[in-house]
Amino acid sequence: MKQGLSIGDVARRTGLSVSAIRFYESRGLVKPDRRPSGQREFARADIRRLSFILVAQQMGLTIEEIRDVLGQLPEHRAPTKADWTRISQRFRQRLDDHIAMVERLRDRLDGCIGCGCLSLKTCKLYNPDDRARSAGAGPRFVMTGEKVG
Repeated sequence: MKQGLSIGDVARRTGLSVSAIRFYESRGLVKPDRRPSGQREFARADIRRLSFILVAQQMGLTIEEIRDVLGQLPEHRAPTKADWTRISQRFRQRLDDHIAMVERLRDRLDGCIGCGCLSLKTCKLYNPDDRARSAGAGPRFVMTGEKVG
């Protein structure tokens, strides 16, 4: 029978701190077994799961979104290519939306962000008569791509 990995082994293999691994465990993203001594024993598949968590967070997914995605994967075996293909489709649209938002931000960086403050001369072009105010506080046009007018 193969022995699982200690939390220190997993930390070395993933580059994560032990405290980060414990945090992900506390959020239900990894579920190590316990040895008779009480120490955590991680499956080798957990290395891949933790690596996915790092990438997903860099893409902007929340812990809740990551938990939902990981909930579709087997817990104690390495995910297959088919597993990854299936889950990647769930967040592809989210990434496309994020890319579009970043592109809008880049293209409008030197102009109004749609906050309704009218502090820049160009805001009158993006937000005539402060119409964005009716949509609530905060930046409106960069996040959604919406235009007032």
